[in-house]
Amino acid sequence: MSDELFVVTVTYSPGPHLERFLATLAHATDRPVTVIIADNGSTDGAPEEAVERHPNARLFRTGGNLGYGTAVNRAVAEYGLTSSTDFFIVANPDVQWGPHSIDLLCEAAQRWPQAGSLGPLIRDPDGAIYPSARHQPSIIRGGMHAVVAPVWPSNPWTAAYRQDRAEPSERTVGWLSGSCLLLRTAAFAQIDGFNERYFMYMEDVDLGDRLETAGWQNVYVPSAEVLHAKGHATGRDPARNLAAHHVSTYTFLADRYPKWWQAPLRWAFRTALGARASLVVRRSRRKSRQS
Repeated sequence: MSDELFVVTVTYSPGPHLERFLATLAHATDRPVTVIIADNGSTDGAPEEAVERHPNARLFRTGGNLGYGTAVNRAVAEYGLTSSTDFFIVANPDVQWGPHSIDLLCEAAQRWPQAGSLGPLIRDPDGAIYPSARHQPSIIRGGMHAVVAPVWPSNPWTAAYRQDRAEPSERTVGWLSGSCLLLRTAAFAQIDGFNERYFMYMEDVDLGDRLETAGWQNVYVPSAEVLHAKGHATGRDPARNLAAHHVSTYTFLADRYPKWWQAPLRWAFRTALGARASLVVRRSRRKSRQS
C-alpha cells in the first residue's frame, strides 16, 4: 500500500462539518493525505474556505447537484485514482475521525486481501453504535424491515437485517455504510464504481451487493471508529429525504427481481414502500410543525 492516501468527500453546503472533518484527519493517520472535495453546488463558501485553510485539500466542482455516488465517480475519474493508488477513502463531510481510524482500516485491508470495501464502527453523536454493517435486504428480512419497522421498531426482521444483536467484531457483511469506506481501487474499477441511478440512499447497499457478486468482500472493522454527525444534507428537508429513501429502496429491490413473472413481487414492493413512505413522511412533517 502506498504512503499517500486519497480521501474523497462529497459536499453540498456542508457548513462547519467540513472543517471538523478536515481537522480530525490528523488523528486518523500518519500517512500523507490528499482530500478531494467533490462539491455538488455549495452556496455557503465552506469548500472554498477549506481549500484556503488546508493545503492538502483539493476542490473539484462537479457542475451541479449530481448526487452522492455520481459525484464520487466523477472525482475518482478526474484524479485518476483507479490507476494511481491501491486504496482510497470515501466519507461524508460530517464524519469526525477517531484516533488511528484510517490506519486501522488500512491494516485490516492487508489481513483481508479479497476485501473490496472496509468500514469502521460508526458512532452517533450521543455515543451509540450505529448499525453500519448489515445483511443484504432479502425479500423476507428486508421486506419486513421496510414495512413493519415504522410501527414496530423492535421487530425481529429489522434486528436481523441490521445485525443489532451481533457484538462488534471484524467480519464480512452484506454491505457497509457509505458514510465512511476504505475502497480497493481494483474492486471499485471492476464494478464501475457507484451505480449512478441512485441520487441518494441505497447506493452503498447496491455497491456492497455488486462487490460480493464480483467476488469481493465487505469487511467490518470495529477497531476503527468514527463519529457521524448526520447533519450535512439529510437534515434540511427530512420529509423529502425520507421519500427519496423509499424511491431508492424500490429501485434496488426491483433491480434484483427484474423478470416478467416477478412483476407481482415488484408491485407488492411498490405498494408497501409507498404506504410506508406516506406514513413516515406525514410523521416527519408533523414533528417539524410541532418543533
